[in-house]
Amino acid sequence: MAKLLKDNYTREYIENLSCKIQHCFTAFDKENFVDYIFDKTWQELELKARMRHIACSLNLFIPLSYPQQLDILKAVSKDFVSFEAMFFQDFVEVFGLDDFENSMQALEVFTIDSSSEFAIRQFILKDEEKTMKQMQTWAYSKNEQIRRLASEGCRPRLPWAMALNRFKKEPSKVFEIIEILKNDKSKYVMKSIANNLNDISKDHPKLLINFVKNNLGSSKELDWICKHASRTLLKQGDKTLLALFGFHKVTHLNVTHLKYDKKVKIGTALTFSFNIETKEEIGKVRVEYAIDYLKSNNTHNKKLFMITQNEIKSSLKTFCKKQSFKDMSVRKHYLGKHYLSIIINGEEKIKREFFIV
Repeated sequence: MAKLLKDNYTREYIENLSCKIQHCFTAFDKENFVDYIFDKTWQELELKARMRHIACSLNLFIPLSYPQQLDILKAVSKDFVSFEAMFFQDFVEVFGLDDFENSMQALEVFTIDSSSEFAIRQFILKDEEKTMKQMQTWAYSKNEQIRRLASEGCRPRLPWAMALNRFKKEPSKVFEIIEILKNDKSKYVMKSIANNLNDISKDHPKLLINFVKNNLGSSKELDWICKHASRTLLKQGDKTLLALFGFHKVTHLNVTHLKYDKKVKIGTALTFSFNIETKEEIGKVRVEYAIDYLKSNNTHNKKLFMITQNEIKSSLKTFCKKQSFKDMSVRKHYLGKHYLSIIINGEEKIKREFFIV
C-alpha cells in the first residue's frame, strides 16, 4: 500500500523542524513542542488537519508578535520544501488575515519552495480588491513560482481548496491575471493558466471559446495553453472548439473490424481493437473511446479516454487498447452490462455492449 501523504510528518521531520526553529529562537521549547504535536488526537487527523495542528502549535510555542513569528518562520522555511511545508502558509492563513502587508511578504517567501495557493484564498475572500491587486503585482515577478501563485491562487475551482464562488459567477478579475501571464514561457506557469481556464470553462464555456478564438495560433506556448485549457469541453464534444482545433465532423471515415471481449472478469482487463479507414487520407482526427460503467443503482456513468489526436496521412489505421477492470479506491466495478464506444472528433461512431462477470 502506498504511503499516505499525511504520514510524511514523521517524528524525525517534526524534530528537525523544532531544531531549526530553536536555532533562530533560542527560547523555543523543542522537546515539549514535539510532544505537543504528537498528542492523542494526531493519529486521527488527516493531511490538512495535521498541517493546521502544526501551524497552531507553532503559534503557541513561539509567543511573540506576529511579525516576529514570521521572521523566524521565513528563515526556517528555507530548509523545508514541497506540500509538506504548507503548514507555514497555513500559519499565515490562520493568524495573519489582519496583517495584510506582512502576510503577503510571508506568502511570497513561502511559495518559492512550496505553494501558497491555498492560503491566499482566505485573503481573497476577506479583501478581494486588495488581494487581486497584489496578485497582479506577483504576475510580473521574475520568479516563476511567484508568477504561478498569481494564477493558481485565484482558480475558481482549485482542487482540495474552497471554491471561489464569486469568481465562478464572474471571472473577469481572474482574466486580468490570465492576460498578464498568457505569454509566459514557463511551463509551470503555463500549466496553471490552462488549469485556470479549464476551471472557468465549467461555468462559462463561451468565455473559454472566445479566449481560444482570440489566441490560438499566436505562439506555440499559447497553442499549448488553449489546447490544455479546452480538455473538458473537448471531452464533451463541443463542436465549436473541436472545429477551432481542426477536428471537423467526419463523413469520410469508417470504424471497422471492431474486436472486443464480450465478457470480462473483475480484476482483469477489457481488450479491444479496431480500424479507422477511408478511401482517402484519414487526416486530422481526435480518437477516443468511452466506457459506460454500470453503477450500483443500475444506471451507467460514461468515462472518456483519449487514444490520439493527430494527423494521420494513411488511409488505414489500426488501434489496440486495454482497459483495466481492477477495483480501485476511486472506482468499484459491478457485475452486468457495460458499453464500449469509439468516438471520432466528438462523434460516437460505434457502440457495443459487453458484460462484467
